[in-house]
Amino acid sequence: MIRSTAAAARLHGTALLLLLTGLLLTHTGLTAAVAAAATTAAVALLVGSALRLAATAAPVPRGRVRTALRDREHRTAFLPQRDPDASGRPRPRAPGRPLPTAA
Repeated sequence: MIRSTAAAARLHGTALLLLLTGLLLTHTGLTAAVAAAATTAAVALLVGSALRLAATAAPVPRGRVRTALRDREHRTAFLPQRDPDASGRPRPRAPGRPLPTAA
């Protein structure tokens, strides 16, 4: 029985590594299989370390989250859309005949 997420990730990474290596060895050459195995191992290590860091990170207090949300709300500006028919706004001219110019 798997007791932690890190152990589960390690188990899944190992299974994926073995499956991928076996699949590539049967269909491609040794170089591609080694490259794929190294890539899979690197990704498994990165995921495992990320899970380990996430499990050991201190939780953020609820008050801090509320304060951050409130601060963001105060910084967010409400900009109403402009009304093109509002008083004081010039009306756009409709396209018409070009005015004759002195040449």
